[in-house]
Amino acid sequence: AQVRFLKAKLRVMQEELDKVVCECNRKEDEIQDLKSQVKNLEEDCMKQQRTVSGQQLQIGKYKSLFEEANKKCDGLQQQLSSVERELENKRRLQKQAATSHSATEVRLNRALEEAEKYKLELSKLRQSNKDIADEELKKIEVLKSENKKLEKQKGELMIGFKKQLKLIDVLKRQKMHIEAAKMLSFTEEEFMKALEWGSS
Repeated sequence: AQVRFLKAKLRVMQEELDKVVCECNRKEDEIQDLKSQVKNLEEDCMKQQRTVSGQQLQIGKYKSLFEEANKKCDGLQQQLSSVERELENKRRLQKQAATSHSATEVRLNRALEEAEKYKLELSKLRQSNKDIADEELKKIEVLKSENKKLEKQKGELMIGFKKQLKLIDVLKRQKMHIEAAKMLSFTEEEFMKALEWGSS
């Protein structure tokens, strides 16, 4: 009766072992899928990083253009100041030289037109630089947001992957216990046979 009981117990444990092995295989398949997802996310992250690098290079170029535009603005501002000083000189000359009033008036009008033209160019250039800077800042914010989202997804997948590894370790330990119990069951069965053989 004890042998039959042990055999029945062995069958139950064998069925449980088969279930555990099946579960281990399923978990290993899930781990492979998670590894594939992590690899895809890492590739996406690398692509995004390359995109960010390209955008940073473009930002550097735009900064250079912006600095050149500022230099040009400074030059135009100096020219404008020079024109304004010349305008003041013309006004003083107008007071001093009444005989050359008509000629001075023409040159004064030309100087005023040039000053307005320089002011308009300066205003347009400043607005253009501002628009370029605002557009690049928006692009940078979008890229930062996408990169942050990818980093978050990568972190979540790594957490899931670590949990799966822990579960696999637990299942392996359970498998070792079941195998040890199976060997112990065989040892007990051989011991019982030895007792029966000795008694006969």
